[in-house]
Parts: sequence; structure tokens; C-alpha cells
Amino acid sequence: MFRIRTRNRAVVRTARATAAAGLALAALTGVAPASADALSASGSDSSVPEGRDGRAERPASVSGKARVSYAFSPDDEIWFTVDARAKPYSRPLPGTKAPDGLPTDAVGTVRYSHRVAATGAVYSAVAAVDCLSTGGPVATLTAVVTTSDIGNANERIGLSVYRGGGRDGDRLGFSWGVANLDMGPDQQPYQPVVGTCMAPAPFAPVIRGGFTVHHVELEAPRTPGR
Repeated sequence: MFRIRTRNRAVVRTARATAAAGLALAALTGVAPASADALSASGSDSSVPEGRDGRAERPASVSGKARVSYAFSPDDEIWFTVDARAKPYSRPLPGTKAPDGLPTDAVGTVRYSHRVAATGAVYSAVAAVDCLSTGGPVATLTAVVTTSDIGNANERIGLSVYRGGGRDGDRLGFSWGVANLDMGPDQQPYQPVVGTCMAPAPFAPVIRGGFTVHHVELEAPRTPGR
């Protein structure tokens, strides 16, 4: 669960990761995203306005606490605690085609910890949820790290959750585990900026605890012409 870093990380982010993420964001909002640091800062804003009326009586949500099995460090103890709920159109985007925000806007908290079996060292972080999307028993969410002892404060992380049923157990994926890796112009590896609601498939099986996913269809804007 350690991050790959390079000295020119900020330059590479701007040159490649931000440009790639901008394609999807521009299509929806009509404007390209800012730099990686600006994206992280905007996602961590805790002063989120109240959402509009007329939303689902119970918003989409993901909650629970679980220990996962990570194939690349099977003896380590890794826990995730998630409390995320949708709050559509609550993060305004002035000057775009989505001035009221996005249907995937969300609030909540993610906590995770990693105890390394070989050394006994424990690393942990807390992040503020900024995006949530659901589809049946599956959800993806992102959160911006607010406090951390591994040096990744203000960075956005992506999680996916699968609520299992029957013989299938719950699963969870995290953006820095097996994905989100690219090569910069200098041919050095780096981890690109994580866009809102972007996460890998839930690859890690839950071995203790579990999650609940409450699915709600995305809410369309109610203002005519938007």
C-alpha cells in the first residue's frame, strides 16, 4: 500500500494525468479541470451547501468496516471503515454546465489502516468523501485525505465496494493497490491523479466484517435546459 513517487511528480500530473481526466469532466461540465493540487483542495472543502429538495427519501450510501486480504502482502492487517452517502448537487461548479454540482456529489468519511506484519509498523489515514456512485451491489467512491501518517494528505483516493450475497463474499478495491500507474515523459513511473468516483474493480476479498451498499438511481438536474 505504499505510493510510488518521483521528483517531477507535479509536472507529470499536469502533463498527462490531468489532461486525460479532463476529457470526461469537460464533456459533463464544459470546462477542463484544474491542476491536481487544485482538484484535491476543492474536494476537501468541508463547507458543503445543503442539497436540493426532491431527492430520494434515502440517498445512496455505503457503510461498514472490514479487514481485507491483499494478495501482495497476505500477512499484513489492512482495515477500511467507510461511511459515505450521496448528496446530489451539493458541490457547486460555477462557470460550468453543472453550476449546481454533480449527481454523484457525496459526503462522509473513509478511514484505513495497514499493519505491516514483518515490522509491526502501522500506517493510517482519514479522508473526506466527495463522490459516490452505485449500481446494484457495487459502488465506487472517492475521498480526499485530510490526515495521514504516510505523507499523502490532500490527495484523492478511490475505493470500490462489492456487497456479496450467497456464496459470494464482500470485496473492496483501492486505487493505490493494483492500478493507477503510468509512465511519465521521462519514463519514470508515477501515480496519476484520481478523478472523482474513479476506482478499480473490488479485487480484495473481505475476511472480517463487511459492507452495506444502498443503491439509488442517479438524480437528473431539475432545472430546465441543464
